[in-house]
Amino acid sequence: AYILVSGDPGYDPNTPHGLIAATTDQIGGIQWYNGSYINTEATGTAIGTGLSNTNTIITSQGATATSYAAGLARAYAGGGYTDWYLPAHSLAYGALFYLISFSSIGPYFYWTSTEFDASTAYAVHPSNINIQPIPKNLNGGAISLLAIPFRSF
Repeated sequence: AYILVSGDPGYDPNTPHGLIAATTDQIGGIQWYNGSYINTEATGTAIGTGLSNTNTIITSQGATATSYAAGLARAYAGGGYTDWYLPAHSLAYGALFYLISFSSIGPYFYWTSTEFDASTAYAVHPSNINIQPIPKNLNGGAISLLAIPFRSF
């Protein structure tokens, strides 16, 4: 989904590193939170903060569970890996916008790991270039919210 460039955290000119996205949406109609409107402090927005955001969300919201977006991303085991996470909002925006043209990723809103406040978190709509705070408890209806895991390599 993304190859690190000079200036990105973890960039090494001698060894390529980057991010991989799951090739399909993991579930439709998933909520961001696990039933508690609390400020999780998962506020990282830059490339490289998705994993720490996801860990923070899971610590705040409870054990890894597939009933909320961060837990679902962590439970994903694509390729035999177990270090998947929700991307931070800056990565999600760029990578999903690119991926939508080349895969089965649909033109829906995708949760990021970046929290806006205690009751909302950022979601990305890559087909119309839109990122905005969405209530954490939304999981469908007029807005279809999905999760797509990422991992670093």
